[in-house]
Amino acid sequence: MKTEIEVKFLNVDIDNIRERLKAAGAHLEQPMRLMRRQVFYIVDRSKDAYLRVRDEGNKVTMTYKQFDAISVDGAKEVEVVVSDFEQTVDIIKRSGVEPKSYQETKRETWRLENTEIVIDEWPWLAPFIEIEGESEQALQSVATKLGLVWDSAVFGAATQAYRASYPDINQNFIMDDLPEIRFDLPLPDRLKGGA
Repeated sequence: MKTEIEVKFLNVDIDNIRERLKAAGAHLEQPMRLMRRQVFYIVDRSKDAYLRVRDEGNKVTMTYKQFDAISVDGAKEVEVVVSDFEQTVDIIKRSGVEPKSYQETKRETWRLENTEIVIDEWPWLAPFIEIEGESEQALQSVATKLGLVWDSAVFGAATQAYRASYPDINQNFIMDDLPEIRFDLPLPDRLKGGA
């Protein structure tokens, strides 16, 4: 499995971060677009892992993602490009793998040096950015160029952004526990401090 080296910075102003990216010499690879995901349970539910099919706007991917630690290099993944979102989801469902969560997000993709920077919008959250690269040092360098404070970095899945934004939620709760995460839905009771 490939190790992902990535970091998130929460509560960014999109226009401001775009200006910082341009000033640092970053190149816009893909403008903001709607992305959709279908997340599935895996057989061994003791692992912090999932199977995902994601329509990224320009391609569709199927990914097994596992979090061995909540750290800059704790995420591992295996990913392939597939030809069709609905058909791939249908194949997985018909094979007996149980769907867990349907999710919508918006994402804009930039490149600076050897790093990918994405501006992410998720329902019920302020926008955040994620920087992914070849080393922690590369991420720190880009964060510095963008005027971001490393001590405020967040690691792990998007659930960590929700936990930071909703500190009263149960710390065992993960976003994939919600059957739907969509922009047209109201704030779920579970994010209001429930289970």
